[in-house]
Amino acid sequence: MEIYIKLFEVLFPVFFVVGIGYYLGRKNPKIDTTFITNFAANIGTPAMIIYAVTSTGITFEIFAKYFWYYLIAIILFSLFGIITLYILKTKDIVRELPPLILPNTGNMGLPICLFAYGSQGLGVSAAITSLIILFHFTLGVFLADRKFNFRVIAQNPPFYAILFSAVILFYEIKLPTFVINTTEWLMYATIFLILMSLGIALTRLKVFSLNKAIISSLTRTIIGPIIGISLISFFNLSGFAAGVLLIQCSMPSAVLNYLVASIYSPKKIVDSVASTIVVSTLMSFITVPVVVFIALKYFS
Repeated sequence: MEIYIKLFEVLFPVFFVVGIGYYLGRKNPKIDTTFITNFAANIGTPAMIIYAVTSTGITFEIFAKYFWYYLIAIILFSLFGIITLYILKTKDIVRELPPLILPNTGNMGLPICLFAYGSQGLGVSAAITSLIILFHFTLGVFLADRKFNFRVIAQNPPFYAILFSAVILFYEIKLPTFVINTTEWLMYATIFLILMSLGIALTRLKVFSLNKAIISSLTRTIIGPIIGISLISFFNLSGFAAGVLLIQCSMPSAVLNYLVASIYSPKKIVDSVASTIVVSTLMSFITVPVVVFIALKYFS
């Protein structure tokens, strides 16, 4: 019974805040989320990375290990994603690949790992999220635009936050208390705002090809946790860090895939990406509780 109470405690805050966003989005379809996007991209996410990586007690060794473990996961996501899109006879596999390989480890995964495993879970989760954020503005843009754009990286604040945090962690530098307190406040504000924006986004994104979206979403929400379990078994991982890896492998497609696609891809591709995000997120309301239950039961 205790594990079910813990499961409820972990998931209720996340789904409740997403529900608030969904309610606000339905009540006011014209609600402007530009502020949330700009705040999260330029201030909130960098602060969240700095706090979670440098102030939660994880070591540089753990940060580096799980950074690389998740890189392997992304390679495997890519392999299964390409196979899925090939089976679906997708004409532009390159541009439709991002939602299958870049999951929502930030908006959704980060708070779930925080509530499930506390500050240490947040630290490992941030290492994984750092990689995904980095890939959104490198690999994600490259796939959506079919060409590499270095300027996007140079103008990306989270990229510098990742570098800064890695240096701080490597040299075991203790940040001043005022920096820790400030980044912690900004982190919690960001988590609330991005979860709410996820709910608002679900009221706006539409499904254009249901059958294709369902199959693509199954690849994201079912194959993802299978890959996570496989990595845990192969590398003989255990404890809360293994649970974080499993949870983060199980996340639905990131909303940021839609934002990147809307800038760099044709409308038909954007519609397909939006469909996968919506369906995979709805599926995750069923699959994520199961995965979190397994994580809490076997990796704690």
